[in-house]
Amino acid sequence: MSPLRTILAFALLAITVVAQADEPRAHSAGPGVQVLPTPMAMPGLDRTRTIRVYLPPGYATSHKRYRVLYMHDGQNLFDDATSYVGEWGVDEAMDALAKSDGIELIVVGIDHGNEQRMHELAPWPNPKYGAAEGAQYMDFVVHTVKPWIDAHFRTRPGRGDTGIMGSSMGGLTSHYALFQYPDVFSKGGVISPSFWFSDQAYATVTPGKLRKGTRIWMSIGDKEGDESVPDVLRMEKALRALPPRTLDLHVHVIPGAEHNERAWRAEFPDAIRFLYGRR
Repeated sequence: MSPLRTILAFALLAITVVAQADEPRAHSAGPGVQVLPTPMAMPGLDRTRTIRVYLPPGYATSHKRYRVLYMHDGQNLFDDATSYVGEWGVDEAMDALAKSDGIELIVVGIDHGNEQRMHELAPWPNPKYGAAEGAQYMDFVVHTVKPWIDAHFRTRPGRGDTGIMGSSMGGLTSHYALFQYPDVFSKGGVISPSFWFSDQAYATVTPGKLRKGTRIWMSIGDKEGDESVPDVLRMEKALRALPPRTLDLHVHVIPGAEHNERAWRAEFPDAIRFLYGRR
């Protein structure tokens, strides 16, 4: 592995550690965010996971059903107090998008597993970083979390209304989810993806895997390492070679952006507009 990829790998591992501060940071999650009181058991992994749910404005006073976005690294999405080095501001962004664009979603955040994070979000093994638990993790999302959410909230559960999004290793496993569960997810946010982790990411891109009408937003900062942009452009080339009308793809190389929550927070509203807005 090149020195730059080694540095990036250590950065990814660092995300699994809760930042320590002299004084606790204040909670910043808005009133639309709730933490489910009981962590969910993860079949096949012998552990549990906290789930966080954002409900759009007006949910409590309407009878509407809502599209859903599933996201990884739930600690970093809504609340500065639980985040690693700052939150994505997903609840504030979604509140604003509801007013400006009429895009109202339920967003489900699945917490990462701290020291298990890299393994859980790895769809394929890596000789340096060990075993992959991504198949079990995504099975948990699809067969445990999603049915519970659909049963307890007013969702629109069909494929056309369901998306998945993540950054870094979460971007890698979101890419995997689109190809592994094409009947579940029609939209994917593949942000700062760790394609360096395994060449199997490219091998997944074969004709017939995706259903027509799939949308993918893929982005990378040009300050994330020398190989990061070429990796994404290599994936773009593979995706654009799929049969016509299979995929609505947007690839964004962001000038000056680094591998951090600040960049992902800035990218999030445009990604949502592309994935869930009118085309």
